[in-house]
Amino acid sequence: MKNYRQALFLSHGGGPLPLLGDAAHDEMVRCLKTISAKIKKPSAIIVVSAHWEEGCPTITSGNNPPLIYDYYGFPEESYQITYPCLGQPLLARKIAKLFSEAGIQSSLDETRGFDHGLFVPLKLMYPEADIPCIQISLVKNLHPTEHVKVGQALQKLDDSSLLVIGSGFSFHNLQAFFAPETADIKEKNESFEAWLLETCGSLDLGEQERMNRFINWETAPFARYCHPREEHLLPLHVCYGYTEAACTKSFEIQIMNKKSSMYLWQIES
Repeated sequence: MKNYRQALFLSHGGGPLPLLGDAAHDEMVRCLKTISAKIKKPSAIIVVSAHWEEGCPTITSGNNPPLIYDYYGFPEESYQITYPCLGQPLLARKIAKLFSEAGIQSSLDETRGFDHGLFVPLKLMYPEADIPCIQISLVKNLHPTEHVKVGQALQKLDDSSLLVIGSGFSFHNLQAFFAPETADIKEKNESFEAWLLETCGSLDLGEQERMNRFINWETAPFARYCHPREEHLLPLHVCYGYTEAACTKSFEIQIMNKKSSMYLWQIES
């Protein structure tokens, strides 16, 4: 029987702005709606969000996780957003078991809610909120190899109708978002994006070379400028660990006047 895996790394934009009609997020909104319309609707969604870090991979295991409005200084309506999807405790426990079998210490959290790395993009992609979801935290040491291994452990899930989402941002220099655009900023942004597009999508790369690129991402052009701290990049490492292949499709867009990208894997092996 063939194994089918579907993963999406998405750039989730600035806080709740994609849901507030912000023009700088128009391309992102259109891209996410296009993706959800083209892929088969999943039975459950596993989200690795840039906005949750723990000492070990931690998994939401509650039946009805609340929303966490983990942003500040936005309009009042930003704190009234709803996304009443269910949790999936059985899937959470299954993942914890797979992590244990892979030698990865993990934890279940019955009370933790869903942060905006989940509810903002999913409200755009699946506004009916009728797909159960769980979140998995990053590991706060931010080691790339550990996050690839988390994705590899998820390969053992035997449900081909799942969707794994890495919710981060391909470019995440907060100062640059609010600085006047210069040729220097543009070059740094676009050089790293070109490296990322090649790393994720080039069929000329062998998988060992692709893996090495992910592990040694800091050697990419202007890597530390584009990611002074890598929490928004590492959800991509989980997606790659889950698929271990070139992405099926890449999406190049502008978000907040910066070149950004998203990557979709639909892998049959």
